[in-house]
Amino acid sequence: MKAARLLTGFLRAVVAPVRLNGLFFVTMYLLGCICAWTTKLPYKHIHLYENLYWELLLDVYLCCVVLAILPEGVRRWVRRLLYVVLYAVALVDVYCFQRFGSTLNPTMLLLVGETNSREAGEFFRTYLTTDLFTGRTGWVWLLLVVHALLVGFVRGIRRQGLRLDGRLVRSYHSIEPLLGACLLALLVAAGAHSLFNKQAVWHIMTRENVGDMERLLTGKKHAELYKPIDRLVFSIQANRLAARQLAKLIDGIGCGVVDSCDYRVPSIVLIIGESYGKTHSQQYGYPYPTTPRQIARQQTGRLVPFSDVIAHWNLTSFVFKELFSMHVVGQEGEWCDYPLFTQLFKKAGYKVTFLTNQFLPKAKEAVYDFSGGFFLNNEQLSQSQFDLRNDKIHRYDKQLLDDYDRLAPQDGPRLTIFHLMGQHVNYSQRTPVNRRHFTKNDYAQTRRDLTDGQRDILANYDNATLYNDSIVDLICSRFEGQDAIVIYVPDHGEECYEGNRKFFCRNHQAAIDYELAHYEFDVPFWMYCSEKFVKNHPDLYAQIVAAKDRRLMTDALAHTLVYLAGIHTPSYHEEYNILSPNYDEHRPRIIKNTVDYDTLKPKKQPK
Repeated sequence: MKAARLLTGFLRAVVAPVRLNGLFFVTMYLLGCICAWTTKLPYKHIHLYENLYWELLLDVYLCCVVLAILPEGVRRWVRRLLYVVLYAVALVDVYCFQRFGSTLNPTMLLLVGETNSREAGEFFRTYLTTDLFTGRTGWVWLLLVVHALLVGFVRGIRRQGLRLDGRLVRSYHSIEPLLGACLLALLVAAGAHSLFNKQAVWHIMTRENVGDMERLLTGKKHAELYKPIDRLVFSIQANRLAARQLAKLIDGIGCGVVDSCDYRVPSIVLIIGESYGKTHSQQYGYPYPTTPRQIARQQTGRLVPFSDVIAHWNLTSFVFKELFSMHVVGQEGEWCDYPLFTQLFKKAGYKVTFLTNQFLPKAKEAVYDFSGGFFLNNEQLSQSQFDLRNDKIHRYDKQLLDDYDRLAPQDGPRLTIFHLMGQHVNYSQRTPVNRRHFTKNDYAQTRRDLTDGQRDILANYDNATLYNDSIVDLICSRFEGQDAIVIYVPDHGEECYEGNRKFFCRNHQAAIDYELAHYEFDVPFWMYCSEKFVKNHPDLYAQIVAAKDRRLMTDALAHTLVYLAGIHTPSYHEEYNILSPNYDEHRPRIIKNTVDYDTLKPKKQPK
């Protein structure tokens, strides 16, 4: 009998948090569902979190448990505060999706923090219109109105002193243990369904830098921030971590020393590509004509492709931080402890132009764009690095050339950086329809292992690579008559159904083996020299040709750029300059801070 009473008491206790916070439990569960539905549907490429209903049940119940522990007077006020916060965040989250196509993210929070009163007024006048109460947000408002009516109804009953019928109370009391047993079973199932995501969210929220948060969020199995409040907390944390590195960089603005500058090459151009797998380059043996223009320039002898170049990471943000910093992997400290090469160029007297088709602050921005671009978009850091920047993102990369033609300085030493969208997923969106050359039928014989859908993705990727070929060719043509060198490097590689892997994009959580390193870290890399460059700098041209088969990891590229400019600075190290006779070709090329790329060996094929 004692055991039965204990069990009955326990089951009643399971139900108690819901009984004490019944309206909160029902409305907040519905709010979570509505937010999930309205920020996913009807987009086919966005799916509801598969454990939405289970994990939401667990989360709302745990919130009720905390409320139930509080004294009744305190509970009432805490519950009201939660209503205000959760409804407000939900409305903002859904409205952002409705207006900008994206839920709350770190960049939105950053933009809010940098908005002055005039800009805020313009925003409210522009966006806070009647559609704030219609469309997707209308469902949240509807729930809020129904909730308010229910609260009013309950208060009316209490004011009239009405009580529930005693028989109903006794009936409920008799079945409460059964309800407790059912609820307990649901909670156990919810816990089992939610365990992985709870652990994954914890790992993200406890990271010590924003890049690590990004790495976890872009993995194949990653945390689902499925509630608006989760996305808000994540955005706050991401901005807090980014602010740490920004503070270091801002403090170091005056620390990058330039002793003198020879202006060795008066016009230096850096093209940073995107998601370009070396195995899809015709220059490097790909059987399809994806780089005909680059090959034509190579045949003149003035475009020199390098044979053994890798990125140190397969995530844009990690690559960008090291690419711009004078820090290299293996040095003491981290990337933000060192000057940025763009700062050194500007201090030396070069006019620095940065034309990007990705890293401009915008509402609809993925975490990897925020993580890769926050140090480029901070106002103080941007002013310390660049003289000229574009202010719009374009659908296709060719429009960056229009920006260049409009903005580029006409005289004096110049550093021009083009940051392309390149072959970034979704591949089908990277090429204008009238510029598409490849179709799935082109692979019908050579890739019989793929489905029609997979061959279509492959064709889209090769089309993006061919279109990229035309863009870099146009960039080179802009500098033909100048004493100029153009350097092309993608941020990282990309897989698109390589070998038997049946996979495209990148695999962020897999252990790094030879194949993954080869497909996702190997990148095309070349230097193109104008005729005037070859004539004026025969020694430099000879150094470039002599260096083409040296091993390089792109984290050290800044040192080569500083050398080409003739900038004399304590931040420059000759052993990291691939053109120097003292270049350290045997520096370990550590990828993802874990594996020496050059120790990886291909798997032996079974006989």
